[in-house]
Amino acid sequence: MSITEATEPIADSSTPKLHSRPAAAAIVLIGGLAALVLGIAASISFGAADIGLMTVWEAVFRFNPDLTAHQIIQELRLPRVLGGAVVGASFAVAGALMQGMTRNPLADSGLLGLNAGAGFVMALCYALFPGLPFIYLMLCSFLGAGLGAGLVYGIGSSATAGLTPVRLVLAGAAVTALLSALSEGIAIHFNVAQNLAIWYAGGLEGTRWIQLQIIFPWILGALLAAMLLSRSITLLSLGEEIAAGLGQRTEVIKLAGLIIVLILAGAAVSVAGTIGFVGLMIPHVTRFLVGVDYRWIIPCSAVLGSLLMVLADLAARMVNPPFETPLGALIALLGVPFFLYLARKERRGL
Repeated sequence: MSITEATEPIADSSTPKLHSRPAAAAIVLIGGLAALVLGIAASISFGAADIGLMTVWEAVFRFNPDLTAHQIIQELRLPRVLGGAVVGASFAVAGALMQGMTRNPLADSGLLGLNAGAGFVMALCYALFPGLPFIYLMLCSFLGAGLGAGLVYGIGSSATAGLTPVRLVLAGAAVTALLSALSEGIAIHFNVAQNLAIWYAGGLEGTRWIQLQIIFPWILGALLAAMLLSRSITLLSLGEEIAAGLGQRTEVIKLAGLIIVLILAGAAVSVAGTIGFVGLMIPHVTRFLVGVDYRWIIPCSAVLGSLLMVLADLAARMVNPPFETPLGALIALLGVPFFLYLARKERRGL
């Protein structure tokens, strides 16, 4: 059975009625893209050296390598802001898929061990294989994300009461603490603590064109695959019994979704470091705006995740100029209260 055939029953009269707002989704997409363009322009313009929007336009469309401002824009700010947009979309869509597949409102790559797993394997790479090309670092990040996810789900499923959303997050916290401690021990022993400290703080200042060229095909393919799976994810979010009863091959869909999540989270972490909470907050905001149909949640989450990351990166540079505030810490100021609010709602799952 193809993915299209597996998801076709969503339009059937026997399927529970979905709370969806296509008109609101169109507004979110159009408005979000417009705000994203403005945010990108502002992010390129402002920094340690303020550059006018006209200069930004000329640097993008009529680049002159002899002008310092054009070089700053082309070599530093443009890859940084585009990297932020791509990373934000990746984290947001990965979180949306995880929440839909597991029916866990607390699911996020940072909370469920994927980021910590990627960080642990990256620490090993920095210690044992210094100077490893970025393409191999990214592949190792994928493997580390899979390691973290496997440990969290294995520990969370071992409880006699079964796997609940809060128990899954508790397992994620334990695995994250363990892998982070091991990573720090490796960093200190092999004297690579400075490299990892910058990476753990999360940020986009080191993003270059070569990194975007490597991760973009992976992320684009994963986002397109997520859209193809969107109907199936909607059915899974209603419950495995309902999805299976409507003819969906749930195990195949969940495996495909997991692979997509590992690609998105692994690629994003390899560029921006261990930034959490984007994949937690954005899907919830998106569902509030557009309903529960993942055909709308996934593209809207990608746009809003990109917008959040671009604006947060701009704020990180403007809070205490000329110094930069760690991007991960800035987003955590929003994410921690949001997480506590959701955890309080789920406390009965303990």
